[in-house]
Amino acid sequence: MNGSILVTGGAGFLGSHLCDALIARGNDVVAVDNFYTGSKDNLSGAIDSRRFELMRHDIWLPLFIEVDRIFNLACPASPIHYQNDPVATVKTSVLGAINMLGLAKRRKARILQASTSEVYGDPQIHPQPETYWGHVNPIGPRACYDEGKRCAETLFFDYHRQHNVDIRVMRIFNTYGPRMHPRDGRVVSNFIIQALNNEDITIYGDGSQTRSFCYVDDMIKGMLAFMDQDAHVGPLNVGNPHEITVRDLAETIIELTDSRSRIDFRDLPADDPLQRKPDIAQATETMNWQPTVGLHDGLQETIRYFRWLLG
Repeated sequence: MNGSILVTGGAGFLGSHLCDALIARGNDVVAVDNFYTGSKDNLSGAIDSRRFELMRHDIWLPLFIEVDRIFNLACPASPIHYQNDPVATVKTSVLGAINMLGLAKRRKARILQASTSEVYGDPQIHPQPETYWGHVNPIGPRACYDEGKRCAETLFFDYHRQHNVDIRVMRIFNTYGPRMHPRDGRVVSNFIIQALNNEDITIYGDGSQTRSFCYVDDMIKGMLAFMDQDAHVGPLNVGNPHEITVRDLAETIIELTDSRSRIDFRDLPADDPLQRKPDIAQATETMNWQPTVGLHDGLQETIRYFRWLLG
């Protein structure tokens, strides 16, 4: 992968790790972010590199820049953030996709869309293969994100069919690791912070709902491998197929942090999926990718980060 690369959402959790990986490969990187959830602190390593530039910009506004490849990661990804301003979330997903696809068309650049497992909604098929169309509430409180990402996928494939834009559409399943936003409302960051503070760990529902968690290093390797290969445009599931209940996750984090926390059960939010597990057969076949970091090892690295963050 040569030339200059644009990373939208480059100051966010995944975006900052991607910028670091691209710089390490010798690429010139331009990161764009509006800093709604991203932070310059996430880019403390990249910012000193002569190969790196940072720009404050909302991608729902047009952007004219000379780049060869585009990673479109911009969009708040946790319910607490994307539900805080749902109209802005839809604008980022839909208008942002139109603007970035227009840029890719003008530049004849390959563009990767960071889509999401949320396009499957509360799935009725388990695990979820890429052929599954999903079970999504189009007017619910999560729809600004779920349907925004689904519409972005539509735009990507329409630009591909109509304008021959070189696309990659990647469906990202739950990812965790250092640089997660401490107040993003996700179970891993929530549980770790509550455990480190010896506070009650909040579980919504009875804790039997399942998730599959992929460590950030594995996710970035999958993203780069997908962008590099020429055989498949997607959509492609990338995530860890190891499934765990939310209650087991909480108990594991309590053990790893040596916490005195107890579990506090609350009502399940509307449209919260009960199962989430990727079928990654295509990723394995297409680019010989599988996650390698186990949950315990990844959680220990994440706990170390939050210990440092909390001081």
